Amino acid sequence: MDNKSFPTLNSYYEKQEAMIRECLLALKDIILSVDDNITHVRKYQIPFFCYKEFNLGFLWVRRKKIIVGFIEDKKLCQPTSGKRRDKIVMMMEINPLEDIAVSIIKQNMRKMMGKIM
Repeated sequence: MDNKSFPTLNSYYEKQEAMIRECLLALKDIILSVDDNITHVRKYQIPFFCYKEFNLGFLWVRRKKIIVGFIEDKKLCQPTSGKRRDKIVMMMEINPLEDIAVSIIKQNMRKMMGKIM
């Protein structure tokens, strides 16, 4: 198989318009700066961030807006009544033309990491 069959993580960023790409790359750097153990991977064709073996968050572009998702991985949820709860996703919409709420993003990442520890 050729490499075009398996898009790289960087290809997600490269295909975006310049303004959106720069904002995505800034968000990636902000998230990775929270903890040295956060990993940056590609899942479901978008950038994901993991801590240990748990999903922590993702970046997604929708209608020229950037969505930062914060995930409470379903592996962390305790079963209730014999059923396992689905993961909880909190989303934050980022306008690439406005300032990034760095402290809120870092706070939410730390909150999700705290549930893992």
